[in-house]
Amino acid sequence: MNFLNFTWYYIVIFLIVLTVLVFVHEMGHFWVARRNRVRVEVFSIGFGPEIYGWTDRLGTRWKISAIPLGGYVKMFGENAVPGDAEEERPLTPEERAVSFHEKSLGQRSAIVAAGPIANFLLAIVLFAGLFAFVGKPAPLAAVGAVQPESAAAEAGLQPGDRILSINGEAITWFEDLRRIVSANPSVRLELTVRRNGAEMLVLATPKRYMGEEGPDEAREIGRLGVSPDPEQVEYERVGPLTAVWMGVERTANMTMQILAYLGQIIGGSRTTDELGGPLRIAQLSGNICQGGLADCIFFMAALSINLGLINLFPVPMLDGGHLAFYAVEGVLGRPLSRRVQEYSLRFGLTLVLLLMIFVTWKDLGHLFLDN
Repeated sequence: MNFLNFTWYYIVIFLIVLTVLVFVHEMGHFWVARRNRVRVEVFSIGFGPEIYGWTDRLGTRWKISAIPLGGYVKMFGENAVPGDAEEERPLTPEERAVSFHEKSLGQRSAIVAAGPIANFLLAIVLFAGLFAFVGKPAPLAAVGAVQPESAAAEAGLQPGDRILSINGEAITWFEDLRRIVSANPSVRLELTVRRNGAEMLVLATPKRYMGEEGPDEAREIGRLGVSPDPEQVEYERVGPLTAVWMGVERTANMTMQILAYLGQIIGGSRTTDELGGPLRIAQLSGNICQGGLADCIFFMAALSINLGLINLFPVPMLDGGHLAFYAVEGVLGRPLSRRVQEYSLRFGLTLVLLLMIFVTWKDLGHLFLDN
């Protein structure tokens, strides 16, 4: 993609996606803070000068700011350190009741953790919605690839063949094909196959293979030697409860994949070429959302997981850094000093800025290389 053709379409799509994710993240902080009777002074989408805003009946200033690359929730007393002698003035009883730093360690931890948790919950909701209303992708009983010297190769099956029935039993899904073949090792099967619009009969005998049935058992199963056709897929809707559970599973699996990828980068077994910053994310947002609403929602869910996970890293300036401070406070029985926290936050800010410069540099490289 030409950098000069990095059009407003990509920018607008990226800002819409980012704004939704930031709003949900900050709403997590806001909601839990309000539940714990903390006064929220500002809820901002974006940074810098205010473009538009209003104040609600509880005194929170809701605003949209000029730089739409994030957001924040400002709570009364959040920058103070409990018991710090450098506190500017004593708080009144009314102020103590609504001050963030006057809350218990558990309450402060819950407020900070609520932002990333909200992102994970959003991903679960988005995935569940896709599974319930669009459906889960299920491969049809079609041949994608044929392994050499396999039962399928010997029977003459070809990529693109759609298997309609086995021994007279109609089948639709690739899972049905796998189930029947596995249960019939060395048994000749009659397959009704549609190829190039015409139906034909194919005789195939699955080869025996020793498969695992349980931790201490093994049994012989049949293997045809074919893989699903990625171009022959239909979507199968599921019920609400199943959709939610599948959303949880997909979110957990994607989280583990991200952690595994980062572990491989740290271990040196993978490069940083796949890392991306705002420009790369904007490009992906535009490209993926051109595929339709479902693709856009899936991308938003994946991005929400990334945002939640990154914010949990124990880096000062991020939510995970604050949680690390609270963990130390829980062990020591007192918070770290103001000076230690300030130096830690400066280090965290420097680290985040260096990371942003690094990924932006890589983004520019990708954009020009794609030219």
